Amino acid sequence: MTVPPDHPDRHKTVWGVKILGWLCILLGAVLLAGGVWLIVLGGSWYYGLSGLGLFLTGLLLNRYRTEAVGLYLLVWIGTVGWAWWEVGNDWWAQVPRLVAPSIILVLVLLCTPALSRHASKRLAGSS
Repeated sequence: MTVPPDHPDRHKTVWGVKILGWLCILLGAVLLAGGVWLIVLGGSWYYGLSGLGLFLTGLLLNRYRTEAVGLYLLVWIGTVGWAWWEVGNDWWAQVPRLVAPSIILVLVLLCTPALSRHASKRLAGSS
């Protein structure tokens, strides 16, 4: 079933993707700036790399690109690996490291249908 172009639910989905995209850009820029400073001081590269990944995910979300889902999945897997490396199997210590990235993962995954719709429209328009 397709949603007509002027249907109100269609606009809610589009704005949801845009808002999440801008949130990822904002959070990614903050993490990237702090991460670069931490790298200069000789600290962990995690924050710089995850900030860059989150920033790029936001850019891709704002362009309705499905690659945003795969990229953020890589960031999330890296975060899980980093959390495991930092605190091992201490689950309570992993909670503050994993809750926010996991919430963002769920939100990005919820955008997948809207991103797929735009991808199929882009493919239909190019043929």
